[in-house]
Amino acid sequence: MDERMKSKLIALLAGIFFIICVALVIVGQRHIGPQGTLVMLAGLAGLILLLYCYNRKFK
Repeated sequence: MDERMKSKLIALLAGIFFIICVALVIVGQRHIGPQGTLVMLAGLAGLILLLYCYNRKFK
């Protein structure tokens, strides 16, 4: 696998992970109580992880 294909695959996986994390935040917001809060926190943690991985390249 060449470098270009690898970077496209990583970008695709990051995009899918981003959509999943945003969906977790939206679904968690609809549920009242501790379960909804935990789902939103899981989505937020995923978004922060994506941001960390992106910023690590430009350190």
